[in-house]
Amino acid sequence: MYSLLLIFEKAFSCEVARTCFSTLKKSGVRFRTPFRIDEAGHYCFPLTPPAMTAADMAAPPTRPSALAGYEDWPAYVARHRHTVNSAEARQLAETLGVPAVTPELEYAVHSESAHDGVITSRLSWQLGFGPRTSAWFVRPSGTTGPLPGLLALHCHGGIKAYGAERLLWFPDGSNNGGANLGDSSGRDPDSALHEVPPLPIRAKLYGGRALATWLAQQGFAVLAHDAFMWGSRRFGLDPLPWRAANTVSSQQALRREVGVELSVWDQYNAAAAAHEETVAKAATLIGTSVAGTVAHDDLAALGILRSLPGVDRERLGCLGFSGGGGRALILGALSPLIRSYVVTCMMTTFESLLPTYLDAHSWLLHSPGLAQLGDWPDLAVRSNATVLVQYGLADELFPEQGMRDADDHLSEHMPGRYTGSFWQEPHVFTPAMQDEAAAFLTAALRSTTTPAPDPARTDS
Repeated sequence: MYSLLLIFEKAFSCEVARTCFSTLKKSGVRFRTPFRIDEAGHYCFPLTPPAMTAADMAAPPTRPSALAGYEDWPAYVARHRHTVNSAEARQLAETLGVPAVTPELEYAVHSESAHDGVITSRLSWQLGFGPRTSAWFVRPSGTTGPLPGLLALHCHGGIKAYGAERLLWFPDGSNNGGANLGDSSGRDPDSALHEVPPLPIRAKLYGGRALATWLAQQGFAVLAHDAFMWGSRRFGLDPLPWRAANTVSSQQALRREVGVELSVWDQYNAAAAAHEETVAKAATLIGTSVAGTVAHDDLAALGILRSLPGVDRERLGCLGFSGGGGRALILGALSPLIRSYVVTCMMTTFESLLPTYLDAHSWLLHSPGLAQLGDWPDLAVRSNATVLVQYGLADELFPEQGMRDADDHLSEHMPGRYTGSFWQEPHVFTPAMQDEAAAFLTAALRSTTTPAPDPARTDS
């Protein structure tokens, strides 16, 4: 039987061989799983079958961990239930299953460099589950007195191999702020992903501008961190869980047909995209969600930002593009510390996504139970912050009517606190849009006066 599998593998494909193996299993034939993943990431079979005992023949196949690096995540969620004073924030936290952040987190400073009119510090901290978080704190050189603090929230972008690096510029030109942190960064120094990553996403989505570095040049103290599932906080996918392995193998086969090999970065990102479904299922099982766990990481980073030297604790804001905009929206609804924030290319109504736009988005937008609290724009209404939402009329991920309806809803329910701007742009965060965002945040955070409570809001 084993020889038969080898013949199928040689004559057809690994997929056919795997199907045959599955069929034989279902028919009652039991033996140790013969396939493995080679250096190129394919399923393949050893030339010499392993010696098998009766126990081997009765044993089920060995499955790789689907939560590698995060085996302590379920226990952490069980021990850290989120508690907040605001009734609406508590309702949102419970719906998303946001774990409570460990109070008074300690951070380490690994290096500091002055360049291009800013000072960039490499930081890291341990959240209590999963790998250590890498982050970068950037502020203008030669300033005195406390500065308004911003969290720069990186986008999803379909790229999880790295996170906040896309928002920063480094003096050595490597564009890789975490590669030299070693074990303290939470990254595996022996992994190929530890090497300098390419950053085409900056040119494609941010107009070539390193957003966090640029914002510091405009007078802000900026913290950019890797979120749950990205960069230093990514899952270990070596060996690949079976579902992710199938996806990568299929993509490799398609690329080979046109003479292209997937890079180590492409392989990881393809696997991570498929693996997000598994993460979402795990989150549901343990009482949280993808968006809720990402919000946990963002709340922790907000606490770190508030404690950093030179940051005005009363003037805090955040901004993000795409998935980063969704993160800003949720963070603003959960924390009263956020006085102002900007959402770019991440606002619509739930109804507008049905039925054709569902597959354009990740689990950051689609959280179980969220619709019971209202629509996506209602998250902004839940905060007391001033909000700028930037819409791209040519955005391929959102229908224009959904954006128009969201704008109408926010204009009606947030008078005096909401600004909407429409751009003839696709799904991008152009330098001109960034200029508008920075001007909005500068005006909103220029004084320490606390904004008046929204009379329509009913917090306890």
